[in-house]
Amino acid sequence: MTPARSLHRGGTPWPVAVLAGLALLAIIAPLAALLLRVDWVEFPGILASPTVLGALGLSFGTALIATIACILLGVPLGTALARARPRPASLGRALVLVPLLMPPLVGGLALLSLFGRTGAVGGLLASLGIALPFTTPAVVIAQTFVALPFLVISVEQAVRAIDPRLEPVARTLGAGRGGVFARVTLPLIRPAILAGATMSFSRALAEFGATALFAGNVEGVTRTMPLAIYSVFNGAVGGPEQAYALAVILVASAVAVLIAVRGWRVQGV
Repeated sequence: MTPARSLHRGGTPWPVAVLAGLALLAIIAPLAALLLRVDWVEFPGILASPTVLGALGLSFGTALIATIACILLGVPLGTALARARPRPASLGRALVLVPLLMPPLVGGLALLSLFGRTGAVGGLLASLGIALPFTTPAVVIAQTFVALPFLVISVEQAVRAIDPRLEPVARTLGAGRGGVFARVTLPLIRPAILAGATMSFSRALAEFGATALFAGNVEGVTRTMPLAIYSVFNGAVGGPEQAYALAVILVASAVAVLIAVRGWRVQGV
């Protein structure tokens, strides 16, 4: 048996192994309890209902658009933070992390303050006859706001890990800054972009608080799956038993996306 394999099998102290098992149990136990609460006889009918299909389609559609927005905005921002001086980089990183640290409802209030009719941007849009709050685009904005940090941090870490000698060598071969970024930097950080995009999509798919406050809860317009679960659980359009079924559908959808992305990455290696 090689030393590496021996360390892999017996290198974890038992207290660490016990705590690791408890941590895994803390994740698995609630999910198992959720599965036990579902009425599997009625589950196919709930899954095929127009309300669920509409909420699921809206969730995936808006989350996909929000993820694309995160990529377009997050890759440049993450790259800039990685190459900034220490103090500006620390300040920028702290600002990027704010949406992760603040309560989601506060994020919704912030978006409403900016894009509402009396907000700086919302007032200007209102004068043009454009209203963002309580519309489907508001869902995308809320999802992008809360999901963007995942992609930015992932890209920043990847850019910092690049061998600093590679880009100067490419420059000496005649490539401009744009060419170096497109042909050297982007290919090297592609796995980080994919990982960040996956986390951003999952976060956007699960977004609730900011969406509820900024976009509302209108069926077919802004009622995503998390909002549908909330509405059903409170008895507005169903009951608690249906809420458990909707929760399982949302969890299964997120897991399916993660498995599909992981399989794509393995095939692309």
